[in-house]
This record gives sequence, C-alpha cells and structure tokens, in this order.
Amino acid sequence: MSIYDISVKTRDEKDFSLENYKGKVMLIINSATGCGFTPQYKGLEELYQKYHDKGLEILDFPCNQFGNQAPGTDSEIHEFCTLKYNTTFDQFKKIDVNGDNEDPLFTYIKNEIPNEEIKGLKGKIAMKAIEKISSSCKKDGDIKWNFTKFLVDKNGQVVKRYAPTDEPKLIEEDIKNLL
Repeated sequence: MSIYDISVKTRDEKDFSLENYKGKVMLIINSATGCGFTPQYKGLEELYQKYHDKGLEILDFPCNQFGNQAPGTDSEIHEFCTLKYNTTFDQFKKIDVNGDNEDPLFTYIKNEIPNEEIKGLKGKIAMKAIEKISSSCKKDGDIKWNFTKFLVDKNGQVVKRYAPTDEPKLIEEDIKNLL
C-alpha cells in the first residue's frame, strides 16, 4: 500500500484520492481553529504561497480531538481560516486522527513515522504539558496535539514528522530540499 491508494473526504463529503498529488511534495497537518498553535496558519500559508508553484501541496485536516478546539462545522472552520489567515491550501473534512474512528490517512502516516523529535527546551516543556492533557493520545505513535505535521516526498514516502511546537518556517529547508 502507498499513500496514493488512500482517499480522503473533501469538506463537501466527496471522495478525493491522494493520487491527485502524485509527484508533489505534501505537508499534511491536523489543525484546530481555537488552539494556541492556530497562528501557524499564517506561516503555513506563507510556505504555500512561496512553494506551491514549485510543487508543494498543504493538506489541512481539522480535528476536534484535542481540547475541543475545532468545534465548528467544516464550513465554519474553512471560513475562519480563509478570513483570518487568508489560507488558500486544501482543507478537508474534519476527522479523528487517533482512536477507533481515526482516518486511514493518519493511521498510515503515523505508522510510517511514529514519533517526532521535540526541539528546544521551550518545545520540550510545551509538549510535556500537552501530553498530560491529551486524552486521545493513548498509544505510541498517536498524534499528541493539533498542528502535528508530516512531510511527504514526491514519491509518496513519508519522510519526516514535526511536533505541534515546530513553526512552519522550521520546515522550509526540508521542503526546499524535496522540491
């Protein structure tokens, strides 16, 4: 199985094959509109604007599993992101990323890279606090919080997993190397 065998749901409930991104670099994130990390949308959009024409796709999957920080409908979440952060990258249907109802895409990418490296003292302190309150993180490899990011190369290989504390600008060099 490859990532290109997986289909996800668009905001309007249509099946969308990730094969549409074959030959592209993908940055896959789980997000929330009411999270302390929500301002990362600004940096994600900057990366998208800078590298989309060179082959970068950002796939945004809202998730309400972490502190109920994405309570809105798919339309409300999309409207918030486009109005507040001017996002133009693809945003999909709200999903679960852990547990019995986790989306198959996240099952796949978590199995490919089960853990992220936590950088810096500030990041380590923040992630320790997050782990204590993250009730949906039950097993090794589970997503710990909103804005976990996965980088996928042009061949569909998941090459890196980034912590929620990793700002988008820290991912830029890895994206450039894959493009």
